[in-house]
Amino acid sequence: MRRRSFMKGVGVAGLAMSAPGIILPAWSREKVKVGCLFSSSGSMANIEGRLNYVVQMAAQELNRAGGVLGRQIEVVTTDPASDWPLYGQQGRQLLEDERVSAMFGCWTSASRKAVLPVVEENDGLLYYPLHFEGEEDSKNVVYMNSPPASSVLPALEYLMGDNGGRARRFFMLGSDYVWPRTINAQLKGYLQQKWGIEPDAWQEEYVPVGHSDFQSLVNQIKSFADESGEQPIVVLTVVGNSIPNFFQEYINQGISSLDVPVLGLDVVEADLEGLDTDQLVGHLNCWAYLQNAPGAANQRFLSAWANYVQENNVPFSPDVAIDPMVSAYTSMYMWAQAAEKAGSFDVPEVRNAFPGTSFDCPSGYKIKLTSENNYVHRGVFIGSVNRDKGFDIVWQSPETTIPEPFSPYI
Repeated sequence: MRRRSFMKGVGVAGLAMSAPGIILPAWSREKVKVGCLFSSSGSMANIEGRLNYVVQMAAQELNRAGGVLGRQIEVVTTDPASDWPLYGQQGRQLLEDERVSAMFGCWTSASRKAVLPVVEENDGLLYYPLHFEGEEDSKNVVYMNSPPASSVLPALEYLMGDNGGRARRFFMLGSDYVWPRTINAQLKGYLQQKWGIEPDAWQEEYVPVGHSDFQSLVNQIKSFADESGEQPIVVLTVVGNSIPNFFQEYINQGISSLDVPVLGLDVVEADLEGLDTDQLVGHLNCWAYLQNAPGAANQRFLSAWANYVQENNVPFSPDVAIDPMVSAYTSMYMWAQAAEKAGSFDVPEVRNAFPGTSFDCPSGYKIKLTSENNYVHRGVFIGSVNRDKGFDIVWQSPETTIPEPFSPYI
């Protein structure tokens, strides 16, 4: 079995180091361990690696406030290296060797799928921070973000409405794995069943994860746009480093959002850091949090992140926050609240305490879990790229939405 060694475990209160197999001193045994399962190397590292730090930041805040059930939190951080099978292997080590009480991890659905049988076999808890394709409902996973009915479909409906340009043709471009293919299957069913749009109005293309050369695909998009007088859009589900590479080719070929707008389902503020966003103004995304979300809770979070980055020499910008960071951060607080309510770190008891737990999210919404499932009720934003490498909010839900784990359109 190919495996990479863990990064050394980090106890954020004192930055104490530990390693698998080493007998910890008595004071360490008084801590409660949680695990981070986010990549800090490989094709996902620039985006996903930030989540390791924001979980540590949340743990530090909780520790300063007295910990959870009187015990300090120790965060054990791994590096699955953007390698999907490795998430499962390292998840097993976290549960069986490190004996963590909860895990916070995964970005792609493929990585989550690799961890799912491990966490179910061990009756562990995985807090998953990404919006995703749904079609899953495990008692061992807390789905911190939105399934398509709460995020993707409202964004698509916006683009098909008068304010969004009345889109009627759809070029679906994704990385070749479960999230893009399942999302696109749902979208095709949605377009046919709700809007009466037939298959000749869309085209699907997939590229390997990490793909970087989009010249020929952008040429295909231009040809697709020229085939009809109706408004085309790109529904983009590429991930990781492929996102800025795609947009750079869009810039190179001089395509604006007025010509063929892009709805980037996985695009976050950090993907824009190295790009000339003057050329990208007007392209869209949809998430449960945008950095420009109004409100005091967001300002507190942004200030805390900036301070944490500077005080701990974190290798990411103190001025950029993205939805999965906020989802991972709130995960720690939702878990801590459930453990306090249960009076225990045992997974069955923590899980039984989920209904009614809530948190004043930096998004401005009071997010919550109910007894229906382990999907957190979130609000949703549609953002438009601005010249400052961020997103202006063009629409948001008036309140949190009721999550629908399974799509009726497949």
